[in-house]
Amino acid sequence: MSDEATATDRIFKALADPTRRLLLDRLREHNGQTLQQLCEHLAMARQSATQHLDVLVRAGLVIVVRRGRERLHYLDPGPIHRIEERWISEFDRPRLQALSAIKHKAEEYAMTDASPSVPTYVYVTYIRASAEQVWKALTDADLTARFWGHANVSDWQPGSTWEHRRVDGSDKVDVVGRVIESEPPKRLVITFEDPQGAGSPEGASVVTFLVEPHQDIVRLTVTHENLPDQEMLDGISQGWPAVLANLKSLLETGEVLPQAPWDM
Repeated sequence: MSDEATATDRIFKALADPTRRLLLDRLREHNGQTLQQLCEHLAMARQSATQHLDVLVRAGLVIVVRRGRERLHYLDPGPIHRIEERWISEFDRPRLQALSAIKHKAEEYAMTDASPSVPTYVYVTYIRASAEQVWKALTDADLTARFWGHANVSDWQPGSTWEHRRVDGSDKVDVVGRVIESEPPKRLVITFEDPQGAGSPEGASVVTFLVEPHQDIVRLTVTHENLPDQEMLDGISQGWPAVLANLKSLLETGEVLPQAPWDM
């Protein structure tokens, strides 16, 4: 049995259970919930809920993001979209023409934390490239200058600093931080700080890049945690999609998008 067939079997198995469908509905209504938050809406023990969530994670329908000791659960609509493309759009092509146009492209979608106190933003995109190519694009100063409009400069070793430098000739640094984790080509965790020291009273915000091979493409998940306020969340909710769309375009076509990248 092919990998695609096995993945499809897992999706249908996961969706066959009404409790698991209810869990997905709860995440659709409020994404980024802990196990305790999900159990509040279900008449079941935590152990049973955990087992159902594990099935959804294995099927790729739920993504788990760690924040300290918490495990936040996010709905991943990508697998359902691929099923729709395979079996439904063929019979209803006019209405789904926009979706069919991205059949061989990546799904890109954003998720926000259900908790408003310390917001978390999660963005997922699929890129037709190798994990090594995605890693280089995230860490090479010249490549980041092309798709981000800033050069990200560091040796990317744990404990090292990094700078988000303008490429307009001023060499001004708009964002600084330090490298918390670096596991090429899979995982990069950095702090994201204002050079002037402004930020959250809880400390610097933290960005995690998770690079996962997914069949013939790569799934890139960007998690931006410990945001200071709603204004910052609103800002990066515009910034990350633009930056990552440019990254995707550069790796898949060799060119960035016509419009200038949104500066974060």
